[in-house]
Amino acid sequence: MSNIVKRALTGIIYVAIMLGGTLLHPIVFAVVFAALLFFTQYEFYALVEKAGHHPSRIIGSIFGVIFFLVCFALSNDFLPRQFGFSFIPIVVILLIVEIFRSNKNTLENGGFSTLGFAYIALPFSLMNFVVHTTVNGENTFYPWIMVGVYFILWINDSGAYLVGTKFGKHKMCKNISPAKSWEGLIGGAVLAVIMGITNAVLFQAVSMISWIVIALLTVVFGTLGDLFESKIKREINVKDTGTILPGHGGFLDRLDSLLFVIPAIFIWLIFTGNV
Repeated sequence: MSNIVKRALTGIIYVAIMLGGTLLHPIVFAVVFAALLFFTQYEFYALVEKAGHHPSRIIGSIFGVIFFLVCFALSNDFLPRQFGFSFIPIVVILLIVEIFRSNKNTLENGGFSTLGFAYIALPFSLMNFVVHTTVNGENTFYPWIMVGVYFILWINDSGAYLVGTKFGKHKMCKNISPAKSWEGLIGGAVLAVIMGITNAVLFQAVSMISWIVIALLTVVFGTLGDLFESKIKREINVKDTGTILPGHGGFLDRLDSLLFVIPAIFIWLIFTGNV
């Protein structure tokens, strides 16, 4: 099977998982994205180990899932909002674990365990509040905002790649990601805004202006998320974060942009009263 066919089939399966996991049912969402969180966080820790560090892979990933499920319960009003502070004891426990591990460099390893929680688990957990949002004054399962963000992110990536390949002459960060250009960024941003306007017509729980802002936030933070992961891989000298997705690398390779986008969208939705 050629690499192009592998990439296409993997891409179709990935999109189906993301959309199906988001749209079908709140429980399906919790199961699918808790699993994605675990494997993505575990993958990040494995990447850090290649650089010679030793974070708490299993414990850190499990605690990430626990916090995700707490946020799922909070977003569904199964738990009082005070439980939102559960991330504090989780971070403390991650640091305490290092006291009883036999590895050296306690501060360093504890720092990387905590970084994995903040980088992976926190954005995944905030997704719960994006799919359980306020519509007409009521908290409800409304996954279409999250789906609209996917659409914006995917069309931005495609537009940036196509425009950058054809017209890209001015490199953004050639030492981190040589393929990215300012022309590609602008081309992707234009298509992202058009997609945002389309989302406003399709998903009217969010206003036109808000969707345009979401599109711009997605472009900016999606690009930063991609560059952040690219810099990590370049410093560690690896091409992909994993091999689980044939032709695409690992989960972190596919979700790097979304990890930076979700917190920005979450804060915006708080500002607009949708969370």
